[in-house]
Amino acid sequence: MLIPKLMKRGNYTLVTEFILLGLSDSPELQSILFVLLLIIYLITVGGNLGMMVLIRIDSRLHIPMYFFLASLSCLDLCYSTNVTPKMLANFLSEKKTISYPACLVQCYFFIAMVITEYYMLAAMAYDRYMAICNPLLYSSKMSKAVCIPLISGPYIYGFVSGLMETMWTYRLTFCGSNKINHFYCADPPLIRLSCSDTFIKETSMFVVARFNLSNSLLIILISYILILIAILRMRSAEGRHKAFSTCGSHLMSVTVFYGTLFCMYVRPPTDKSVEQSKIIAVFYTFVSPMLNPIIYSLRNKDVKEAFRKLARKKCPLKSWSSSVS
Repeated sequence: MLIPKLMKRGNYTLVTEFILLGLSDSPELQSILFVLLLIIYLITVGGNLGMMVLIRIDSRLHIPMYFFLASLSCLDLCYSTNVTPKMLANFLSEKKTISYPACLVQCYFFIAMVITEYYMLAAMAYDRYMAICNPLLYSSKMSKAVCIPLISGPYIYGFVSGLMETMWTYRLTFCGSNKINHFYCADPPLIRLSCSDTFIKETSMFVVARFNLSNSLLIILISYILILIAILRMRSAEGRHKAFSTCGSHLMSVTVFYGTLFCMYVRPPTDKSVEQSKIIAVFYTFVSPMLNPIIYSLRNKDVKEAFRKLARKKCPLKSWSSSVS
């Protein structure tokens, strides 16, 4: 039995490390989950790194749309790496602990990257609006001077907001149970463990989560309403199809990411909601970062062509034989 490490401070005995209970305590499921999540993580790393490298080396992809996509891939890679390696290590260890400082760091990066991804997806929606509704002015309106703030802005805002939220968590006192009913250090189960007043933290969490979710989603909805109006005004069926296809990948990413996070953060942290949140968290922590590069590569002709071009360079014998024949 694991005994929590404690530290005296005044009249309190404070917890200095936590135990992550993970997804399941069933021994039969442990090995299956380890293999499954390892495969998902390797696909996530390969897919997102591959997308960033492809966009970097192919000059045809050096346009705003793919700069945003490269930033999203970087974000998804960091997002998944913040949680997955520690979770995989816990599958192989009997002592599934995480220190209090490491828990706060994990919590900080998670909140920061979630908020950053909110506004990165919103910036990508604005980019699609400019490309479809103002095609003649797209190059000037989405210049490098505009794209850099649109990409860096979400990071700055997200990491500052994450720091503020983590400071509220730092103010909480943990002096009882140290078992976190989750596979990473998340705010809802941490709040349930605190033996101090959590009203300010809970209020801050709900206000920040709902404010950023609704604001970024509003930007996306307005952008797509204007895009839909512009598409319906197009006379060419081919033009409408092309416009819809450029938005399809982004809409799928938005649906997966926002849908799961909406279920996660708009409810109070009850025992039942914490249990349900573990299942929901699997989708936005593992599935969404894995699917994004797959969605964009399968549905985007430019990315597929860039990949074929890279594959031909890597296989000179194949390209030589095809040219001879």
